[in-house]
Amino acid sequence: MKKIVSFFGDKSDVFVQLNQRSAEYAESLGLSYTWVPQLPYHQEDVIEHLKNADCGIIDVEPYGEPVFREIEGKCPLLVRFGVGFDKVDLNAATAHGVAVARTTGSNASGVAEMAVALIFAARRELRFNRIHCVDTGKWAKNISNETIGSTIGILGFGNIGRITARLFQALGCEVIAYDPYPNEALAREAGIALVPLEELFRRSDAISVHVPYSQETHHMVNAERLAMMKPSAVIVNTARGGIIDEDALYDALKARQIRGAGLDVYLEEPLPASSKLCELDNLIMMPHLSSQTYESLWNTYKMAIDIAADFHAGKAVPHILNPDYKKHI
Repeated sequence: MKKIVSFFGDKSDVFVQLNQRSAEYAESLGLSYTWVPQLPYHQEDVIEHLKNADCGIIDVEPYGEPVFREIEGKCPLLVRFGVGFDKVDLNAATAHGVAVARTTGSNASGVAEMAVALIFAARRELRFNRIHCVDTGKWAKNISNETIGSTIGILGFGNIGRITARLFQALGCEVIAYDPYPNEALAREAGIALVPLEELFRRSDAISVHVPYSQETHHMVNAERLAMMKPSAVIVNTARGGIIDEDALYDALKARQIRGAGLDVYLEEPLPASSKLCELDNLIMMPHLSSQTYESLWNTYKMAIDIAADFHAGKAVPHILNPDYKKHI
């Protein structure tokens, strides 16, 4: 029986329930399943467990040369719980014959919901009104903007971006999009106009960031592009922290250059309580919880187990990030 070891989740009741459900599901597929919570993360402990497993389900911690060197020839597959893989050294994984997969699309609806919620909250200035009106007892008539019927810019037209676009289309919004690797057919099918990056920043009343984090997208949202936005516009990020230049965003929000923003991700996580971002009254902040719904979590556990089952059954696995790993087995 092939063995799965999962390192995702803490010891709270919801993760206990999810992992019990995962163990039952894995057993129904003829797999064994062990849950080893890694909060905090201990690399040596992880390596020892992986040496005795056929698949590891991993979180966002770094997985580099030391890990892959130790598990070569022992654990042939790691599955990233989620989609981001910027902390996984794919070159090292490939060199040591370890396949790395991700659970693409499993949490897309939860992340899209959060993007919509952040845009509503930023457009209606919920944080500002709480601080300056409710908390002070001074119920001023602060006038904000509606989102229904506005122009929404989707920065990154992948799976999550497309779901976010559909939600805003249902609200009667005009939705435009930019993608570094545009798929014209998908955009036409969705009724979305793909536009140049600068046009997206100039036209949008709200921008939702959904590009993956890479050298190409690092600080894609910078001072120059923030300056292109309407003074009444907002921007939200549920993708990865490094995509937005946080210093530039702070300056733009502090100066009221744009109306507001919403962040669920940061360059440094957890974000220090002393961060200057916490000072802002026009920034909605969440602690990287976009995908943390019961539905998204279960979808992700199930997909990770399905990937392991298909991999060890010799079936095609479309979510492998480093298909060249086979050359080094």
